[in-house]
Amino acid sequence: SADEIDLIIVATMTPDMIFPSAACLVQGNIGASNAWGFDLSGACSGFVYGLHTGAQFIESGNCKKVMVIGADKMSSILDYEERTTAILFGDGAGGVILEAAKEEGYGVLDARLYSDGANGQNHLLMPGGGSLHPASHETVDQRMHFIRQDGRQVFKAAVTAMADVAEEIMERNGLTSETIDWLVPHQANQRIIHATAERMGITEEKVMMNVQNYGNTTAGTVPICLAELDEQQKLHAGSNLVLVSFGAGYTWGGIYVRWQ
Repeated sequence: SADEIDLIIVATMTPDMIFPSAACLVQGNIGASNAWGFDLSGACSGFVYGLHTGAQFIESGNCKKVMVIGADKMSSILDYEERTTAILFGDGAGGVILEAAKEEGYGVLDARLYSDGANGQNHLLMPGGGSLHPASHETVDQRMHFIRQDGRQVFKAAVTAMADVAEEIMERNGLTSETIDWLVPHQANQRIIHATAERMGITEEKVMMNVQNYGNTTAGTVPICLAELDEQQKLHAGSNLVLVSFGAGYTWGGIYVRWQ
């Protein structure tokens, strides 16, 4: 029940408002009277960041149940006059509830998270609306409240980073293409996903992909993939999952989960 939840983490870059946090709105809407919460801004890597963060609260013993949500309403920040970017994105949300594994060797077993503000800050951003460029007549006229993306630069960075971190997770945990059951990647585009799978040496049958249905829902992509795998009864006790993401910042990361 809602009152069993100790913590709510909402990964989003399109909250209803700057404050109060989306986590507080969720807490109030679901009646999680015993939970505290906060928002996490990691762009497309937000859910992966949030999953690792939530797992730390479980491992430390500070929380018994943690809700981690990835949600974005990209339609609210898309410039539909810039078709090369607007057509890539969608709106979506998904989430999980974390609790301690029933036995050792299950759950969130490893994570490698990265960021690169030196090289990423100017290639994928929304320049208006923050304290640097508060909303004004000028920022609206200059269309600064929409997402801006240098697609070529972002693709080059994403295709390398996601494949690298996936390979790193495999090597750190002794995983092989045979022992991995599912690659659950951020749904940026099919080329980046295929490149990651190719580096890992896994077949398309082991790659969760739904970008063709929803587009890039940013922080929502990975939890939506998990939800659909679960709904389709494709996850079983002991399934080895590698979750990978890449987003604005730049931010990227990988997580190894053994399903229970």
